[in-house]
Amino acid sequence: MLLDGDNVLAKNELEKILDTALNEGGDFADVFIEKRVTTSIGCEDNRIERINSGIDIGAGVRVVMGDTTSYAYTNDNSYHGLMQVANVASRAAKSKRDLIETAITKKMPEFDFDIELSPDSLPVSDKVEQVKRANSAARRVNEQVKQVSVGYGDVIQDVIIANSDGTFVEDRRIRTRFVVNAVASQNGIFQTGFESLGGAQGFEIFRKNSVEDLGENAAKRALMLLDADPAPAGKMAVVMAGEAGGTMVHEACGHGLEADLVQKKLSVYAGKKGKQVADSMITVIDDATIKGKYGTFRFDDEGQAGKRKVLIDSGILKEYMYDSFTGKKEKKESTGNGRRESFRDKPIPRMTNTYIASGKDDPEKIIQETKQGLLVKKMGGGQVNTTNGDFVFDVAEGYIIKDGVVLKPVRGATITGNGPTTLNMVDRVGSDLGFAIGTCGKDGQGVPVSDAQPTIRIKELIVGGTAQGAEQTIKKIKRL
Repeated sequence: MLLDGDNVLAKNELEKILDTALNEGGDFADVFIEKRVTTSIGCEDNRIERINSGIDIGAGVRVVMGDTTSYAYTNDNSYHGLMQVANVASRAAKSKRDLIETAITKKMPEFDFDIELSPDSLPVSDKVEQVKRANSAARRVNEQVKQVSVGYGDVIQDVIIANSDGTFVEDRRIRTRFVVNAVASQNGIFQTGFESLGGAQGFEIFRKNSVEDLGENAAKRALMLLDADPAPAGKMAVVMAGEAGGTMVHEACGHGLEADLVQKKLSVYAGKKGKQVADSMITVIDDATIKGKYGTFRFDDEGQAGKRKVLIDSGILKEYMYDSFTGKKEKKESTGNGRRESFRDKPIPRMTNTYIASGKDDPEKIIQETKQGLLVKKMGGGQVNTTNGDFVFDVAEGYIIKDGVVLKPVRGATITGNGPTTLNMVDRVGSDLGFAIGTCGKDGQGVPVSDAQPTIRIKELIVGGTAQGAEQTIKKIKRL
């Protein structure tokens, strides 16, 4: 159980807190209790600049009445403190629900995974050593690497979740994250390379992955971009390598399949369940049960079991992602996608590990059989208008393809398109699958996610670049 000093909240106390939350007759109440222990280490200018650790403790009580929600939270996790916020939430909620006594039953996870080496079992010096090794590896690559920043972070989050439907969950979530940024310069030109690593894992993640490789790869990407040509502009085929991660499916498709946006008519996918929204080669899955991935969990932040759900099946829209609130609006069960950043936030529908399923095509042949286009090996940031599906992404690493041959890299490229239109223009799907990690922002909340895709070819997208890049590309193609 989550401790409040020397006291432990008992099961019957949680039931009384829920009953108090429903004193004014709300339809549904839940309580989310959290203790979060964090460690972060940052390296800048070849030295350790910060080592931070902290504990954040608190709880939130939510009361749902019809289509509205009241939410109150506190840093006081005692029985008295939670009864106070339950009263606050209760007074904001009134309905005709008959009062009943709540009875909760503990749920066991439907799947489990082991943390081999919990971060709190290691001294901070071991974590600092990983940061120093990545920094040194990046700086060794070339003297043109002028700046390196390395960040380490781990989170141990203990939660108790209980609700008036009878759910009672205790869980511990552990995540570890590592990032490297390298900046290289030449003749007044500066370029940045980025690499990251993370998962629902402990320190064992560093047994399976080399921080030296992360540092070297970030530095080499920055150096490569120094010699890259300016990106051309225009419409062309785009091959997105599996190693690029699933930024496109996350932004151009995933957010539009979250039920709150669908119900508010803020999604281009609203009202399209059962209809074709992508090419028949495209299957999109959201899966919170993939062992070790950054968006993996046993229970979501409403106490629902993590699930695998097929959102788009062979091009047909099958399902949206629901939390309990949006599910009740349609008399549906939650899909286990109710997530929140902390006890200060109410849960909303969010993605977990979202990806386009692998196909049958050889990734190398997809490139070899592309006459002309852009190969994307690393995505940058992106934005999407979920209402109409329009998106724009930065390309962190891209190359021109000519007659199936990958030419020199280009820099400064962006990709612009429309989600449903783009998914219908995919004509090749590779047999590989590459994951990337991120912190997904929505409604002011950030939650850890993973996204992935195989190598795919899109027949035509708008590539933004420069006039100089277009002119250089035309000259290069004429010489071939």
